[in-house]
Amino acid sequence: MNATSATGTARRAARSDTMKHAARAGFTARGVIHLLIGVLALQIALGGGGKSADQGGALAEIAEKPFGKVLLWALGIGLAAMALWQLTEALFGSVGPDGDKPRKRLLAGGLFVFYGFVSYSVLAFAVGSKSSGGGASDKESQDVTAKAMGLPAGQWLVGLVALVVVGAGLWIAVQAIRRKYHKEMKMGEMSRRTRQLVDVTGVGGGAARGLVFAVAGGFAVQAAVTFDPNKAKGMDDTIRSFRETPAGPWLLVVLAIGLMLFGVFSFAMARWRKL
Repeated sequence: MNATSATGTARRAARSDTMKHAARAGFTARGVIHLLIGVLALQIALGGGGKSADQGGALAEIAEKPFGKVLLWALGIGLAAMALWQLTEALFGSVGPDGDKPRKRLLAGGLFVFYGFVSYSVLAFAVGSKSSGGGASDKESQDVTAKAMGLPAGQWLVGLVALVVVGAGLWIAVQAIRRKYHKEMKMGEMSRRTRQLVDVTGVGGGAARGLVFAVAGGFAVQAAVTFDPNKAKGMDDTIRSFRETPAGPWLLVVLAIGLMLFGVFSFAMARWRKL
């Protein structure tokens, strides 16, 4: 088999029904995790809930349920499938008229790395690794920040990455508010009420998710400016920080609802995403 035919075979595999099912499984897994994170954040806002409002807390919540271990494996495999799909998008481009643009393919490559790491974390938790437990995101953020600051020009490196995270969060929120996801979904196949529901979950959920990224990046900027890695915060501490604002716990309630909406939006993506 020559290089051209091998590439053609790989491209056909990337567009196969199996890969489409893999992508839908990944969106579903993402939805479950964000839905649980939103529920945990709501419990924190209302003064209850001992689990962290991050991926580790969500996984711990799942592990306590009947057949929890099976569900964890299913989520990990689903996210691995999402990573594989993103890899095919990076290598061969995505559907749509601008699917082959370098920006789109570069973004898919970044998402491949992101979902690959998340999948690894979920599967590590499933086999009993304590490093992925609730609250781990906060310690990991501080440890990574401390190691980065120890490098030559580490303070500037942390600051640059932090600004990128802030920008990414704002971009996610703005794209959601502008309803850019319409281009990626089969809106014409939805009823009017379904389109309205998708817009509520897409705008509200995307804005909340982007806000969490932007605020977490802001804490990392603060860590770089003060040269104090303890200022960096993971998802749990970032979410809890909303409870300390002048708006009190009600801002966290709104954020928690937004994260749950993003979970529901991910389920909609699993159903109507163009693949």
